[in-house]
Amino acid sequence: MKKYRFLSLILLFTLALSLVPSSAAPAVPNQEDLDLFCTHAVLLDANHGEILYDMKANERAYPASITKLMTVLLVLEAIEYGQLSLSTPVAAGETRMQDVTYSYVNAELKLGEVLTVEELLYLVILPSYADACNVLAVAVDGTIEDFVDHMNRKASELGCQNTHFTNPVGMHNENHYSTAYDLALILKACLEYDTYLEIAKVPKYTLHATDLSGPREMYNTNALVSTWRYSGYIYDKCIAGKTGNTDEAGRCLAAAAEDGDEVLISVILGSGPMEVPGDTELRQGQFRESKRLLEYGFNNFHRVTITKDSEPVGKVAVTMSRQADEVNVKAQGSITRTLPKSMDVDDIETRVTLFEDTVEAPVEAGQVMGTMTLYYEDEVYGTLDVVAITSVERSELLYKKQQFIEFFQNEGVRIILAVVMFLAAIVILKLTVFRRKKRPKAGAAARRGNYKGTRM
Repeated sequence: MKKYRFLSLILLFTLALSLVPSSAAPAVPNQEDLDLFCTHAVLLDANHGEILYDMKANERAYPASITKLMTVLLVLEAIEYGQLSLSTPVAAGETRMQDVTYSYVNAELKLGEVLTVEELLYLVILPSYADACNVLAVAVDGTIEDFVDHMNRKASELGCQNTHFTNPVGMHNENHYSTAYDLALILKACLEYDTYLEIAKVPKYTLHATDLSGPREMYNTNALVSTWRYSGYIYDKCIAGKTGNTDEAGRCLAAAAEDGDEVLISVILGSGPMEVPGDTELRQGQFRESKRLLEYGFNNFHRVTITKDSEPVGKVAVTMSRQADEVNVKAQGSITRTLPKSMDVDDIETRVTLFEDTVEAPVEAGQVMGTMTLYYEDEVYGTLDVVAITSVERSELLYKKQQFIEFFQNEGVRIILAVVMFLAAIVILKLTVFRRKKRPKAGAAARRGNYKGTRM
């Protein structure tokens, strides 16, 4: 049975390799064509990391100021690790305008002007001020260059495979790119911080006066939570977001929305002003399409337990037992996915792969006997171990008998026995021949024994 165990190990290793998650985002079943007005989009189930809508989600694009989500994330991590605090005072340095080629998205921070980390975060998240971004970058890593390296390392840690940053603010650069999916991962990481959630949904913020500037009012550029620049897009389920806009990137928005326990993240890239039937004014595609995409997710998807661990899925023959000659097997655990409500779960295909058709007793309840994989239109929905439902005891009599048979069926044993038998035959033959040669003749002995004459 050693060879069967070896084959089982090979199969287990092969299955393990096949279960290594792919870096690419999974395909979406029955994806509804929303005809979104943008170049790239994604809808992500933030709680479970599952993609619900994919429109060139892994194709490189320019992220514009959505880049600032990564800047915010690194500042929040620095606070978490004790390097900074929300109340840490930070002075604006000479690099506050580094790589910034336009002025309409700046707080016009003066050289040496001091703000707290919390105030700077408000300036970055709400009005998307670039100079505040650079000031925070220096506070975290000492230089903007080191901070950019930090951004790229963090992107890699998050699983962003098509992202590369050249600056903390999102200024256009051919080597500054990301994807809708990668940006969704960055926003998902930001959602783990209460500070970000508290700031991101604030429509208006007043910055106190400093020794170099008077008080300033700041407005949230995300029209899903603010009517400062655009009206008609308020979405009460929206809990966070970040806008972006350059000529090369178009108008962009990463947004998160919550409905009960469900949290969805949408990313719209490459949108812009659009005509909508029935409207007399141009609509802002980044906000309209984000709201449509989030509503699509809440209305058309739900969490479904695809399989349960109580149902037998096959049998395995058992030897070396008088108790049973087979054992039922079942999947261990269950698989739950976010699926379209229109999808018939019965259409999901189950494929059971047993390591062996026959096993030797003893078999323990819960012993892994194979795997069960769930497919839908060639997409793997998950894989579970297949285990024995009951235990099967070994018959010692059958086991000893099998050991005896296997012992004498062993080729080496057979050769040894043949050699022993051959040698034994030779010994017996020699002994038999030797005895015959040494045995005296009865007549001669008698003649010698009965002679009584006198030698002359």
